[in-house]
Amino acid sequence: MGNSVLSELKGKAPIGRLISLPRGHQDLHAMPVSAGYEIRTDSSYDWDGRRRGQSPFSVIQYTIAGHGNLRFDNREFRLKPGDTMLTCVPSNHRYWVEDGGYWEFFWISLNGEEAMRIQQAVLATSGPVLKLSQTTIDGLATCLGELLSPRVETPARASIIAYETIMLLYDDVFGARAIPAVEHRAMKRVVRYIDSNLSSALPVDVLAEVSGLSRAHFSRLFAKAEGMPPAEFVLLRRLRQATRLLSSAGLSVKEVAGLTGFADPNYFAKVFRRYFRVSPTEFRNIGLAAAIMPFSGEPMVHDETGLEITDIAETELLPPGDASD
Repeated sequence: MGNSVLSELKGKAPIGRLISLPRGHQDLHAMPVSAGYEIRTDSSYDWDGRRRGQSPFSVIQYTIAGHGNLRFDNREFRLKPGDTMLTCVPSNHRYWVEDGGYWEFFWISLNGEEAMRIQQAVLATSGPVLKLSQTTIDGLATCLGELLSPRVETPARASIIAYETIMLLYDDVFGARAIPAVEHRAMKRVVRYIDSNLSSALPVDVLAEVSGLSRAHFSRLFAKAEGMPPAEFVLLRRLRQATRLLSSAGLSVKEVAGLTGFADPNYFAKVFRRYFRVSPTEFRNIGLAAAIMPFSGEPMVHDETGLEITDIAETELLPPGDASD
């Protein structure tokens, strides 16, 4: 079905849609921003990820014919037929067509907390150029056709298609590729180490050493195994432990902060509220019912190493004197 969708859209190219729908009462965790099919042949097509505003969104762009150019951090890529480019805005990247070039592609752009979280995990695992299966491409093409159709009239319907889009990426990158048993055991060893040392500094270098792998290989493998980068995983483990300790009698919020690796209780309260929408004290007063509240952290962004960090620096989660990673 996907190929027939692309054949139909090619006859209408250029075709695109900015998807702007009335917002409901609740924020939806995956929403489409735009979608389309284009053929570009000159240098007027040039996008810089640092000059597209501060509102986070992603671009999933599949090359059908010709080629495009991508500079991602300090690396350059030639995007060939069959390549899928994944970038998130804002970040240090640029993609373009040179004069006299030819780039035929379709794209889907998304935003929303869950959409961005999963796509950042994909970036951390596979980088910005993906080799997706034909089944996945056909699925993405079907989503594209839906987004360009008049049937997408409500935020809920649009969110369903956006979520299907990121689940196609998730299954292709994380679902179908089992990691070797030795590396799987190494990741489990790291998880046990994290859970046993939440009150201590847990920089990526130390976790890589525990795994016995290089930092870069460890970071990619961990994101593949756990579905998120090491820094995000550590933060969520700290917060999960904090909810358990807050439910126990006899510990102050300051003590809970220290036991979960937060040197500053005020900073701990800030991060806790950001994820649970209540303060640690309010959480304690609400009781165990608060444990079902979803995390609501903001999307992850990349640093220059390709690792993912939040806009709250990972080093701020470390005890005093251990904030050098």
